[in-house]
Amino acid sequence: MKKRLSSILYIICAVLALLLAGCGEMSRNNHGLSKENPTSIKIWHYYNGALAAAFDDLVSEFNNTVGRENGIVVYSESMSTVVDLENALWDSANEKVGAPDMPNIFQCYQDTATALDQVVSLVDLDDYISEDEKNSYVKLFLDAGCIGNDKKWKLFPVAKSTEVLILNKTDWDKFAADTGASTQDLSTWEGLVDTAEKYYEWSDGKAFFGRDAFANYLIIASSQLGHEIFQVSDGREKIDFDKETMRTIWNHFYVPYVKGYFRHVGQYRSDDVKLGEIIALVCSSSSAVYFPTEVTPADGPSYAIEHLVLPLPNFDRTAPYAVQQGAGMAVTKSTEAEEYASVLFLKWFTEWQQNLKFSVNSGYMPVSVEAVKVETVDSYLLENPTSAIVSDSLHVAIDEVSRYIMYTPPAVTGGTQARSILDSSMPDLAIRDRAAVENGTAVDVFLTDEHFEEWYEDTLAQLQECCR
Repeated sequence: MKKRLSSILYIICAVLALLLAGCGEMSRNNHGLSKENPTSIKIWHYYNGALAAAFDDLVSEFNNTVGRENGIVVYSESMSTVVDLENALWDSANEKVGAPDMPNIFQCYQDTATALDQVVSLVDLDDYISEDEKNSYVKLFLDAGCIGNDKKWKLFPVAKSTEVLILNKTDWDKFAADTGASTQDLSTWEGLVDTAEKYYEWSDGKAFFGRDAFANYLIIASSQLGHEIFQVSDGREKIDFDKETMRTIWNHFYVPYVKGYFRHVGQYRSDDVKLGEIIALVCSSSSAVYFPTEVTPADGPSYAIEHLVLPLPNFDRTAPYAVQQGAGMAVTKSTEAEEYASVLFLKWFTEWQQNLKFSVNSGYMPVSVEAVKVETVDSYLLENPTSAIVSDSLHVAIDEVSRYIMYTPPAVTGGTQARSILDSSMPDLAIRDRAAVENGTAVDVFLTDEHFEEWYEDTLAQLQECCR
């Protein structure tokens, strides 16, 4: 009897052990997720308007499908602007009184991710994503998410943009018909400046061109001309603000601006096109959606216009360069369930169907290999048409990814402040000096070597101060 009881107890214990092992294995396979007790995931981003609506629509779709099947509920919150988002993140990271807890996922750029990783620790995405899965993404977009001296992959790409040239085709066609100007002339900065001068003379003194995000121009043009402004090697940072290169850039922005060929009036250059101040601009491919459909000049009636999207110009006889931009998504270290759920959402969001849906509704480029194929985009747009300007911008941006060297500035100490300096130093001076010319000062006063030298030395000193 004792032996029989002992055998029965042994069998019961063995069965219980197997059941517990099975439950443990199931828990490991599910990474702690449970339909009965869903895991909540909080995302902070800076999308607004149509972008936020497109993002939230996909969050809802995830929650009602994959999220429901796996026991995940995603909550997204817009922090309005990049600056507001960064401030909120640092308040949370530093446990400021009254600040909410860190989100599971947040949108940010390399420099912010690098700094925050030292305070709150970010998930190494390689722990949750296989090499085969990584191969489904555009490699340069993945590489842009590798941060720190060890280049760990901690920023998940979700949507990217580059820069494109957009024309008010209606007014361009009139100018081209009278002067023989060709869009081919706009493939280089040299040709664009020459065209802008012709337009100024043809139009009795109107500006031709304007540019958003001037820091991109300085950074990309300098790299294209052989001098990467911000460099990081073996953990050491260096500034290469080459004088000869800056003079070339000065000659192709400041000089034509002071002469009246370029202009900057509103907050964005699309505003200036709408006001009839310029007819050509460089902007982010994701900003093409804001290009106006009519011009409303102050001195005449409004009229409808068409658009023409062209690739970003480059300096003559150089390899084509363009910026690769668009914040990635970082995942904060937490529980296994929350980390796994966060990465599962990001993987779902960037599958080509969802990725293209977001791209078409937002103007951003998708990040998966399948989604950046022209044939995939065209097939999707046949069933899901969007505005002509978004479609055209998306096609040109994807073409640039295939033909251009796509550049991502490295994260450096004081990078945000340094970018602000580059963004304003030359444009602010050009705006001020052009105003003086319009008030009677001879333009030659501002075209001296001494004036350039003064700008160069002042800007270099500012960069060295904020990046030391």
